[in-house]
Amino acid sequence: MSDSAETPTTFADLDLRPELLRALTSLGYEEPTPIQRESIAPLIAGRDLLGQAATGTGKTAAFALPMLQRLGSEGGAQTAPRGLVLVPTRELAMQVSEAMHKYGRELGSRVLPVYGGQPIFRQLKALQRGVDIVVATPGRALDHIARGSLSLASLDVVVLDEADEMLDMGFAEDIESILGGVREGHQTVLFSATMPKRIVTLAKRHLTDPVRIELAREEARAGEAPKVRQTAYIVNRSHKPATLTRVLDIEEPTAAIVFCRTRAEVDEVTVTLNGRGYRAESLHGGIDQAQRSKVVERLKSGATELVVATDVAARGLDVDSLTHVVNYDVPAAAEAYVHRIGRVGRAGREGVAITFAQPREHRMLKAIERLTKQKISLEQVPTVADLRARRLELTRAALHESILEDDLAPMRVVVEGLAEEFDLMDVALAAVKLAHDASGSTADEEDIPQPPPPSPRGGKEGRGGPGRDRPGKPGGGKPRRGPDGPTTRLFVGAGRAAHVRPQDLVGAITGESPLRGHEIGTIQIHDRFSLVEVPESSADLVVTALRRTTIKGKKPKIRRENAPS
Repeated sequence: MSDSAETPTTFADLDLRPELLRALTSLGYEEPTPIQRESIAPLIAGRDLLGQAATGTGKTAAFALPMLQRLGSEGGAQTAPRGLVLVPTRELAMQVSEAMHKYGRELGSRVLPVYGGQPIFRQLKALQRGVDIVVATPGRALDHIARGSLSLASLDVVVLDEADEMLDMGFAEDIESILGGVREGHQTVLFSATMPKRIVTLAKRHLTDPVRIELAREEARAGEAPKVRQTAYIVNRSHKPATLTRVLDIEEPTAAIVFCRTRAEVDEVTVTLNGRGYRAESLHGGIDQAQRSKVVERLKSGATELVVATDVAARGLDVDSLTHVVNYDVPAAAEAYVHRIGRVGRAGREGVAITFAQPREHRMLKAIERLTKQKISLEQVPTVADLRARRLELTRAALHESILEDDLAPMRVVVEGLAEEFDLMDVALAAVKLAHDASGSTADEEDIPQPPPPSPRGGKEGRGGPGRDRPGKPGGGKPRRGPDGPTTRLFVGAGRAAHVRPQDLVGAITGESPLRGHEIGTIQIHDRFSLVEVPESSADLVVTALRRTTIKGKKPKIRRENAPS
């Protein structure tokens, strides 16, 4: 990598065509990012390139601008594409294609996204009419190659974007097949957020004397906050749902992705969040493509604030408004952590990456720190006192904004009337209390116990140690205590298959028994049954009440979780 004092500071320094410079100016681009400064010149010169940079560093423009410059300067009226960009997901194909279309509009560049899930006849017609650059997922690219609608013989430039993601998704053979069919003398560009051995091997096989660029995540300057604040909480698994909602209450993300390992866990966490008042939606491989696209659009538009997803389903997801990434479990591979947190902290904005680790997973955090060369700060789980202080601050901020912005004249008669009877400070205190109570209460919450620190040797606890009786395990530990004493779980013989939602269970319980909504604890909805946490003292009363009513038009089996069926 060249010395930073000699690198270009503006796009004009990179000898880009006037049409491309005008497009960048119209889009508000002011100066190239580090990856763009290092990549554009050698790519314009026709060199192969192997680049390592995190997601969100400007890789798309780094390869798109030189490709458009080269193909535009050598352009003709030919039908076959001369540029191919391979990406892991349909979402990324659409994003890259849209960006390249904006950059090359004045050049008249024809860019076509090609991916599965879209009727192939539309793509066939577009390819027949003629395109300059195809942005494709590997599987659909091979489909067109087999049909003869995509010719590799005409390609001058091939780009592999997010190469490590494509290999993780099982596209290694597809990529080898495509690269093996491209004519000799073409330019090959490979970008990857991480550089495992298999990426290096792929590069050695298909790149010729490449320029190699490695950019670590940008370090914060002295006195500045890092662009991605990385924190972790050490919590027992049984306390993760409560910890998640507590941390979200404190952080208040504008838009966030919560990553889970399995589809079942995604659905359970989504149900928990919705049951506690959040707007959350699931995103995993069991959801069809049309619904998946709708979820992404709702997150981008602000209609949904939280998406709970698996790694596979979230690949290629790019949301500018994303402020937080939450790892509900520590990623099994440190490289996956790099991809996840790369979705926040873009374009100079601060992002937050939060990880929940069980005590035995502490060493996995150290492995991530070694890979990223960045410190993950261990934090204490917010207490009820922390939450109360945060909510009081939000109440104060809301009142401050109302005083500055709202028309309060109609309220004056109420205040003046009360001031004749009470001290004005007491009137203000009562008003603040009402506003604060309306924003949420911590009256039904309790502090989350902090697990013991991991043993120095990183092993399991010995006999009789803290690891022996674990809360939340059948037969182990004491029942969880709510604000009014111990709680228990009720089995409800209806779940997702019967279209049961948390609000259906809450409505049935509060409608048929004396319990109020805040007295109902965690709700877990599975395919064929649901589990509802209620105070132990009211459990039999709730069972009796629910047996008299219907849920979704049916009378499911109701009993204590461990009672015989």
